[in-house]
Parts: sequence; C-alpha cells; structure tokens
Amino acid sequence: MKSWVTLCSIDDITPGCGICAQVGQHQIALFRPHSQQGVYALSNIDPFAQASVLSRGIIGEHQGELWVASPLKKQHFRLIDGQCMEDETRSIVRYSVRVEDGNVQIDSRCLSLLPR
Repeated sequence: MKSWVTLCSIDDITPGCGICAQVGQHQIALFRPHSQQGVYALSNIDPFAQASVLSRGIIGEHQGELWVASPLKKQHFRLIDGQCMEDETRSIVRYSVRVEDGNVQIDSRCLSLLPR
C-alpha cells in the first residue's frame, strides 16, 4: 500500500517550469509541463555533472516525448522514465507522484531510494 507525502501545492509550480522540493536531506525535482495537467518527479541530481540542478532545467517536447534539459551539460532526460536521450547508459530516477486535492504528493516508499 502506498503512503503519500505532500510536497507542495500544484499552484507552487508554474506551468512549463520545475521546482525542487526538499524532503529531509533529499532533493526531488518536480516538473509541470504546459501541455499536461500532471506533474513529474525525478531526482534533482544531474548524473553527468553530479550537481543538484535538474529542477532548473528547461522542459521541452520532441516527437511527442517530454524531456528536461540539464542546465549545466545540456543532456536531455525523458520525464516519463528519466532516461537520458543522448546516452542510453545514463538515467535518473523517476518517482511515483500524484496531484490530490491540489497537493503534489510523492509515494513515501520512494524516499529510501533517493540520492542524498
């Protein structure tokens, strides 16, 4: 059974942008694309730069796939699964997220998997 933790209000995330939510020592990048009502949750750690920056990346879409571009090294990561579009050997963790009564929530079972 999933146990959900509220991170923020959906209104805290401007459409077309990302924000970083701090949960203890963990950073979660939350993205709200213009084209959808939903939210995506990924690790905020860029695996190429080893920096907590992905929430500041640019959201884009190409051939129906939504992605975020790292603000440092510019690699593109698919929002649906965290896979790097330029390097199949690299990916970032994607987490179960939902919007419930206007609140963005993450499955608390994911927190043990988050990079610190």
